[in-house]
Amino acid sequence: MNKSIRCRALTGTVLALATATVLTACGGESASSADTESDKTVDATPAVAVKEPLVATFDGGLYILDGESLKLAKTIDLPGFNRVNPAGDKDHVMVSTDSGFRVLDATDQALTDIEYKGAKPGHVVRHAAKTVLFTDGTGEVNVFDPIALSSGKKPSGRTYTSAEAHHGVAIELADGKLVSTLGTEEKRTGALVLDRNNKEIARSEDCPGVHGEAAAQNEAVGVGCEDGILIYKDGTFTKIDSPDGYGRIGNQSGSDTSPVLLGDYKTDPDAELERPTRVSLIDTEKKKLRLVDLGTSYSFRSLARGPHGEALVLGTDGAIHVIDPDTGKIKKKIPVVGDWQEPLDWQQARPTLFVRGHVAYVSEPGKKTLHAIDVETGKKITSVTLPKSTNELSGVVAGH
Repeated sequence: MNKSIRCRALTGTVLALATATVLTACGGESASSADTESDKTVDATPAVAVKEPLVATFDGGLYILDGESLKLAKTIDLPGFNRVNPAGDKDHVMVSTDSGFRVLDATDQALTDIEYKGAKPGHVVRHAAKTVLFTDGTGEVNVFDPIALSSGKKPSGRTYTSAEAHHGVAIELADGKLVSTLGTEEKRTGALVLDRNNKEIARSEDCPGVHGEAAAQNEAVGVGCEDGILIYKDGTFTKIDSPDGYGRIGNQSGSDTSPVLLGDYKTDPDAELERPTRVSLIDTEKKKLRLVDLGTSYSFRSLARGPHGEALVLGTDGAIHVIDPDTGKIKKKIPVVGDWQEPLDWQQARPTLFVRGHVAYVSEPGKKTLHAIDVETGKKITSVTLPKSTNELSGVVAGH
């Protein structure tokens, strides 16, 4: 597959899917782990009730776990390379498969009959009580109310098809405007805005290599570019340039409680895989970009936001770096897993960060473990060892 395609993690979080392939284990990971006193090994057991379920992918299937105890409740066989994102309600998770987006009822621990078919299902975006799916292979956008998933039937909702299929993303705002990317399979250039009737009302093509999105406080939406970030707010596009000629922001994480977006930051256009040590903080009100050097690298599955808007980055040093988004100061480092290195292939497993409320969940594929951490105290809540190494990690998230 095209290794130039890179995908992000999810506040939240939106992501691309290549055709089905076999995952391999993440190489080079340390066998050590922080605090293993609460670790417990579990086996696949008959389904039991779960609270706030988590869903983790492994080579050939899905694990459903209890969000409080991390107890493994159900194993679902599902061949291929699968991806998971919150669907936007208290029960469901979107699963990207080689045939399209499928809906998993994580609470009832079963795949439903609801499916959005299409090649290369990509980003899943939750915002303003709507969930938006972007199918890369067709350029189709589907918008629906996630609460309607509880009916067991495919929700009725808005659809839009991009002029050309591309690796894109879209988000619907509270007033019904739809922000969607522009591009082709070969070249991505920017974004446009549609009114409720899918009539174009604004566009900007000043965003080469557009990738990823995130929403900040007051519905400021950012999409990443190879030379900065493009912000749409109050009917206007604004470009914030990177300090480097090539300064790519491809993955972002936002918070409703902060005007500042967290993004990655890469400066080598020719690298097979750049392992950056700096992240970007984009102030959508002041229209300024700040770089923060973590002193360690990270991956596209490393970015998240805390309950109070904290910028969280899981470094290859095994720690969650907690950053004040307003000052750029690293407030603390929370050791969680052993040292690790990002693999060359983006589909290969690596430690992944998923945050829900005050709890950060971190996978450690090299040890087949999963950890729950209290973001505010930095203390480990519990850990679990699973039958197989996991790859992607997500869960139900109601309200957005």
